Amino acid sequence: MSKSNPKKPVILITNDDDITSPGIRSLVEAVSDIGKVVVVAPDKPQSGMGHAITIGSPLRMNKVKLFGDIEAWQTSGTPVDCVKLAVDKVLHQKPDICLSGINHGANHSINVIYSGTMSAAMEASIEGIPSIGFSLLDYSYDADFNPAKAIVRKMVLELLSKKIKDPHFLLNVNIPNVPLKKIKGIKICKQAYAKYDEEFDERVDPQGKKYFWLTGVFKNFDKGKDTDVWALKNNYVSAVPIQFDLTHYQLKKQIEKENWFK
Repeated sequence: MSKSNPKKPVILITNDDDITSPGIRSLVEAVSDIGKVVVVAPDKPQSGMGHAITIGSPLRMNKVKLFGDIEAWQTSGTPVDCVKLAVDKVLHQKPDICLSGINHGANHSINVIYSGTMSAAMEASIEGIPSIGFSLLDYSYDADFNPAKAIVRKMVLELLSKKIKDPHFLLNVNIPNVPLKKIKGIKICKQAYAKYDEEFDERVDPQGKKYFWLTGVFKNFDKGKDTDVWALKNNYVSAVPIQFDLTHYQLKKQIEKENWFK
C-alpha cells in the first residue's frame, strides 16, 4: 500500500438509543475524518435489549440522510441485528472497527449484560471485528457529549494504530459526566461486582387494569480501586476488556477435579 495514498479504515457505527439520538451523532462527528464511516442503527430506542435478535418477523432497512454525506441506514431490528445486516447487506465485508454508542447513561458493571450498546459491539467482536462500546454517565437527552467525543477520538486513533493480536478485541468504555479538563485519564479496569436490588412497582392504569413498573437501586459490593465503578466515581474513563466466552474456568476445574457427576 502506498504511503502517499493510504487506504482509509472502514468504521461501522451503531447504537441502541436509535439512529436520531445525540449520542450517535456525536460518535459520528468524533471519527468522521478518520475513515470511511457507515452507520447502521435502529429506527427506535432499543435500550436493555441485550443480545436479542429478530427471529420470525421481517427486518426492514432504509437508507436515510442524517449525517451529511455519510452513508446511513436505519433498521427495524435490534442493535445486534444492525451489526449482522451491516456486515452482510451494507458493507459486504468486515469493517476495520465497530463503534457502538455513545450511550445515554452508564453501562458499567452488571449493566454490560443488559446493554444493547455493548451487545452490538460484542456481536461485531464475535465476527472478528475489533470493537468498542462507548457510554456517557448522563441520561439526559441534552447531555454534553463534547468531552466524550474527545475521548472517543483519542481511543479510536490509538486502536487503529495498533496491530491487534486478539481476533475478538472488545472494550467497554464508560466516560464520567464531567468537563474534559477534570477527566484524569483512561483507566484499564475490571467489571465491578455489583447488581440492582429490584422490585416491580404495582400500579393501575386509567382503565383500572393492573400493570407493573420495574424499579431498582444499583448496589456496588466491590470496593476495589481497580473497578469501572471506582474509576468513574474518581473521574477516570473506565475501559474494561470484555469477552463473550462465559465459561467459569475455575468452577470447571473444581467440578472436574472432584468428579461431581460420576
